[in-house]
Amino acid sequence: MQFYARAKHFYREVPASEEGMMGDFVELSSTDVVSSREFLRDLVGGPDKAGTDFALDCGSGIGRVSKHVLLPFFERVELVDMMENFLAEAQNYLRGYKRKVDMYYCCGLQDFTPAPGKYDVIWIQWVTGNLTDKDLLGFLIRCQHGLKENGVVILKDNVARQGCVLDQVDSSVIRDLNILGSLIEKSGLTVLRQQRQEGFPETCVPVWMIAMQKSPTLARNRVREMDLELEDFELRERENEATHGGKPR
Repeated sequence: MQFYARAKHFYREVPASEEGMMGDFVELSSTDVVSSREFLRDLVGGPDKAGTDFALDCGSGIGRVSKHVLLPFFERVELVDMMENFLAEAQNYLRGYKRKVDMYYCCGLQDFTPAPGKYDVIWIQWVTGNLTDKDLLGFLIRCQHGLKENGVVILKDNVARQGCVLDQVDSSVIRDLNILGSLIEKSGLTVLRQQRQEGFPETCVPVWMIAMQKSPTLARNRVREMDLELEDFELRERENEATHGGKPR
């Protein structure tokens, strides 16, 4: 699919470094990390909260989020990213955590299925825009089956102020909260908490953190049914213009 091929072509030119992962915003990495830790802290390690045994880092890049956010909380972490060179560098970047990093999966999220009942937290940061609506919906459904009891899916990403914005440079889309909320609802997940990232310049696209959990009535796998109901990304592609360049991971 051309949408995914263009994204992979873009990321081949991105350096496998913290600077590459953060694009033009490397100075915001520490602010991002502090907010992510605070958000995560309220969701794990207590009665009726997610456990701290196993986390999955989706769209991991070289493992920036794993190193600074997930590994301080969890006994074991796994990484998944579509770029082989990012994961190769991740093994060096995370060399001090070899005993805690179980696996590196080289796979796009549109094709990835988390192992059933394995993870306390599935963290998805700065990568949902690289999925079409249908594939994001499908991935959220599959994530539910990958969660342990009380497990949580956490999505952190750029959020459009209104509607949907296409970035033709890296072949991605920025959705607003209403669009994201619709996909989350259709997946069967329930939003536990959502919070805007603070401390970023007002000139930046807003970033939101959304924590989700399986609803009491577990999601139906409705991907085929939703094909006709969802206005998929490619239908929007003709209606939007690129507005900004590289985004952090």
